[in-house]
Amino acid sequence: MAEKKRELVLSGVQPSAAQVHLGNYLGAMKRFVTLSQQYDTIVCIVDLHALTTVWDAQALRENTVSLAAAYLAIGMEPSRAIIFRQSDVAEVCELTWYLACQFPLGLLERATSLKDAKAKAKVVNSGLMYYPVLMAADILLYRSTKVPVGADQKQHLEMTREVAQKFNNAYGDVFPLPEPLIEEDTGVIVGLDGRKMSKSYDNYIGLFEDSKKVRKKVMKIVTDSKSVEDEKDPDTCNVFTLYKFFASQQEQAALAEKYRAGGMGYGEAKQALFESIEREISPMRDKYNDLMSRPDDLRDVLADGARRAREIAGVTMASVREAVGVGSIL
Repeated sequence: MAEKKRELVLSGVQPSAAQVHLGNYLGAMKRFVTLSQQYDTIVCIVDLHALTTVWDAQALRENTVSLAAAYLAIGMEPSRAIIFRQSDVAEVCELTWYLACQFPLGLLERATSLKDAKAKAKVVNSGLMYYPVLMAADILLYRSTKVPVGADQKQHLEMTREVAQKFNNAYGDVFPLPEPLIEEDTGVIVGLDGRKMSKSYDNYIGLFEDSKKVRKKVMKIVTDSKSVEDEKDPDTCNVFTLYKFFASQQEQAALAEKYRAGGMGYGEAKQALFESIEREISPMRDKYNDLMSRPDDLRDVLADGARRAREIAGVTMASVREAVGVGSIL
């Protein structure tokens, strides 16, 4: 009996910021490393997508290399995953056009991401409008069968499935329909001010910031005004909310008991949080800094990933060109 083909999971990550933070790590990156141990995996650093908002060429290059280093530092292994830069596989742009010719304009106009950008009075360019088409090309080019999605990307995957089905109806069974791999609900990763951790709010803790800076930021986390003697509720405390992501069940129970007993100030809780964060991220920080000191090695990883990605893309595009009736007749 033939061996059943393994599922292929793809995740596209934007190099739109200079540094990832704890919210990125806890909300998605950490889980994707775990998925890479269960599935064939592609990590596509989507620099073409980033062009909708990032117009500094040097910053985009640096962010791309930094993001690759970040994934490697947290445990993503090139032997398990194809890690590459989106723009290094030109076929994705070609496939975007073929899919655009099947994509209903009204569907693009109903995209939540486009509506949100307009509502926030952001500059809306054509690239932002066609974002779902390029995302569909990313997924379908590599014949991905599963795509990790959160609430903000679920609609885009539904669009991908719809355009893939339209394409298949028109030209034959070319693309598998990708299934959503629903991301576990980690809840909101709170920032220093209690809002969702975000670069735009400047309330984040950088994943690879040095320990002194991490501690300084942890000590700034907003708490209520209860005194040391007062009983406190760990379930409503921003410090404890973050602590749960880094501490064992036993450690959580012990600190929660101190909260409820009174006699503990928030400074002690913040120190416990800092120590638990540092325990997890310190080895990753060291690895990240080492990787960033060897840019040639990082470029080699991306180049090898691009080579492997192009092999898959070439097979897909041969089928697509034959299906639609374009390509060389020589």
